[in-house]
Amino acid sequence: MSTPRVLVLGGKAGIVRKAAALGYELVHVQKPSAFDPSVVAHCAQVLLVDYQDVSTVTAVVRALHEQRPIARVFTQTEAAQVVAGHLTETLGLPGNTTRTTRLLHDKPALRALLNERGIGPVATLTRPTLDELRDFVKTHGAAVLKPTMGSGSLGVRMIHSPDGTDAAWAWREEFGLTDFMVEQLLVGQELSVETFSTGGAHTVVAVTGKETGGGVVELGHVVPAPLAEDELTAVHGIVLDLLDAVGLQDGPAHTELILTADGPRVVESHSRRGGDRINDLVRLVHGVDLEEATYRLAEDAAPLRAVPADGAAAIRFLVAAPGVVTSVTGVADAESAPGVADVDVQVEAGDTVHELRWSEDRCGYVVAHAADAATAVRLAAEAAARIVITTEPTAGAAAPEATLGELLDEVDEVLDPFAAPEHVQGVRQ
Repeated sequence: MSTPRVLVLGGKAGIVRKAAALGYELVHVQKPSAFDPSVVAHCAQVLLVDYQDVSTVTAVVRALHEQRPIARVFTQTEAAQVVAGHLTETLGLPGNTTRTTRLLHDKPALRALLNERGIGPVATLTRPTLDELRDFVKTHGAAVLKPTMGSGSLGVRMIHSPDGTDAAWAWREEFGLTDFMVEQLLVGQELSVETFSTGGAHTVVAVTGKETGGGVVELGHVVPAPLAEDELTAVHGIVLDLLDAVGLQDGPAHTELILTADGPRVVESHSRRGGDRINDLVRLVHGVDLEEATYRLAEDAAPLRAVPADGAAAIRFLVAAPGVVTSVTGVADAESAPGVADVDVQVEAGDTVHELRWSEDRCGYVVAHAADAATAVRLAAEAAARIVITTEPTAGAAAPEATLGELLDEVDEVLDPFAAPEHVQGVRQ
């Protein structure tokens, strides 16, 4: 059997190394701004091309495929999902199509499909006027305003009552959010479901519990989520219906939902494994590495089997007051705390901490492993509390809030790589 030649779009060095460790011949396409020289030793070819420049990356990959066939196109990053679907279809390879990856990236399109199929209907409007937004919030009592594409809670704002509508509209304009939607605010336990598909057959691998502290940015996760059997059945059912509806064929999916009084309702879904180190929690508890399982699709691997949970694992994210970091203490204490499996502090003295606008503004995390979910959550929180990140407010007047385009520029991404340049939010000039 010949060595599979696979293409990996984006991703950090650790994810690239996982593919190389399986013995594949690896072609890695990465944005120049995200290039990590350590990947070179693990790759047959490294192409520094902006994979969100669709016409360029398509021409380059087509030429590579004609020169020497590629077996699969993989990506484990949100920014490249729709491009991976496009390349898979263009090259005639097995995997998820443009339609599937687009549906899971385009939130209004996914909501329209779910509502049409009766899969947990949720009231929604896309690009409403101010008057339409006012009427929507009056009708539903509360709402959530968000971009039509994106992840990491970027640009998401809750409107808790009609009195908050005009302020939310003004914020949207200041933030530069022009391509947006509004949905009824769902109330209940927040969850995500981690699945894996092979040839259109879906396996629920894990259900993750979430904590947001009443905001929109996730502050913690636990695997498995503590659910009653009937709740678990309902959650599994709606996610499997969603995956069938979008036509997901291969690989992981990460579906976020809320367990409301009327049953589970989907918030969004993605054709990738969950972020926020959820893959680590799943691996600790279920013994399944969804990143590695994704790459094994190049070997025509058998369908992934569900593995019962062995204990529980939780992650608690570190946050700090906005300002310049002056000190970080307690890291060693956290590392030695009971049940702690991993600690990662991502700021140091001199770094700037922003207010919690999206996932990128968190300061690190602590992971704990225990016999049950409640204990894992407690141990992670206690260990995280040992870490003190001290900040000093920035001198002078507060800087204006960054716009959507500026935040996207910081991470060198656009929300829709297929949009005309003049309409792309966050496009680099």
